[in-house]
Amino acid sequence: MSDTIPETVLSSRDMTIETPRRVARRFRPSGSAVVMGLYLLFLMLPIYWLLNMSLKTNSEILGTFSLWPRNLTLANYEKILTDASWYMGYVNSLIYVVMNTAISLAVALPAAYAFSRYSFVGDKHLFFWLLTNRMAPPAVFALPFFQLYSSIGLFDTHIAVALAHCLFNVPLAVWILEGFMRGVPREIDETAYIDGYSFPRFFIRIFMPLIASGIGVAAFFCFMFSWVELLLSRTLTSVDAKPIAATMTRTVGAAGVDWGVLAAAGMLTIVPGALVIWFVRNYIAKGFALGRV
Repeated sequence: MSDTIPETVLSSRDMTIETPRRVARRFRPSGSAVVMGLYLLFLMLPIYWLLNMSLKTNSEILGTFSLWPRNLTLANYEKILTDASWYMGYVNSLIYVVMNTAISLAVALPAAYAFSRYSFVGDKHLFFWLLTNRMAPPAVFALPFFQLYSSIGLFDTHIAVALAHCLFNVPLAVWILEGFMRGVPREIDETAYIDGYSFPRFFIRIFMPLIASGIGVAAFFCFMFSWVELLLSRTLTSVDAKPIAATMTRTVGAAGVDWGVLAAAGMLTIVPGALVIWFVRNYIAKGFALGRV
């Protein structure tokens, strides 16, 4: 009887030895995956802690430390959704944010088209001057806007905050849209004019669909700046148009700060921004690809 082991047995033995090694090598996390995981954990930890606080009572938040609610409650969310002083803050914020986004895009679209298609004296200097308005902090313009709106009767109105935010959003929208418009060949404009299109018809029916991704990116940044901005919205409003950001900073009462309600308001404040990011995520990716975001 031969002492040699058949090759089929050796091959099957090698496969049984090598298979766990291959599996372990396949599922071994790379350095980039570990770094990305830690980064996501670092980003999600504050949001989780905010959610954790929003589901607790104020006494539990101040009395004990726990990683999850021991006595889960939805009273904080119920107070926000039933108390007019809270939910009207979200309504006011949405009103002037939508107004600001619409006004900013309506002004930025023709301005960006002019910068991308025409050359005129001082065009580069004017373009740079528009961006300098975006570089200044909102605190610089808070007092001038307050005095102006108080004198003309616009104080504590939605349009007042919307117009004030246009000072920062219009330059940003022009800068973003101008980059997208430069990527559209000029021959399209000339062909449309030869076919008898008027400028408004050409711009709305042909040109705007070609830069839809740019419009989405510009609308996203206008929405987010106006939604999270606090100084101007708090300075230019008092009661009728007070946004949720200003409401959250005025929650200190005789009993102190109601941390549970404040955390619930913070969670609900994240929702509109998250929804906007979800709907324009593809447009933002295209903006990164074109180098304008």
